[in-house]
Amino acid sequence: MNGDDEKVLDTYRSFLLLSEISGDQQLSQRELAKRLGIALGLVNSYLKNLVAKGFVRVNSFPKNRYAYLLTPKGFAEKSRLAYQHLSYFSGLYTVARQDYLKLFKSMSAHGVKQVAFCGIDEVAEIAYLSLKEAGMELTVAMDAEAAGRKFFDKSVVTPAIGLLSGNHNIVITSMKRGDALREELLRMGVDTGRIYQAGKS
Repeated sequence: MNGDDEKVLDTYRSFLLLSEISGDQQLSQRELAKRLGIALGLVNSYLKNLVAKGFVRVNSFPKNRYAYLLTPKGFAEKSRLAYQHLSYFSGLYTVARQDYLKLFKSMSAHGVKQVAFCGIDEVAEIAYLSLKEAGMELTVAMDAEAAGRKFFDKSVVTPAIGLLSGNHNIVITSMKRGDALREELLRMGVDTGRIYQAGKS
């Protein structure tokens, strides 16, 4: 990931965090980490930064419980980031669509006709469109966080369950969790030659 991509991802995470905090629920750092799919320590770091900038204020309660609240300045920042990322995601759709189509056509040219997806989010939907355009088939949709949900005609399963169903060629289909998902698959014993990521050589 280059510096520009890292900066976009950084501001996108800030936007997601501000969006979660602006909701009705009072969420702990652990709950925020789970919702955003990032490490607890990273959430802590982002929150400290947002508090320092005056976008978020912290209310403490007994038993070491904290509530994170958006300040008026925080609401304005959330709106600014929403506008910024709307234009970014229009571009992301185009780039992701092309990157996945290129990947699937290359895999198809090497005789691969079926793949498993790992990481089910908005990018996975873009990847699915490219998969169909390349004339390939999705066999398994894997994501621990989305297990039990439907992804097109598939029920999403955990990677542990998905890997039991066969020796799949696995395509990482999440931008924000791509590297973490790759590491998880490698830890579970998946051969590096069977893991694919669009836009990476």
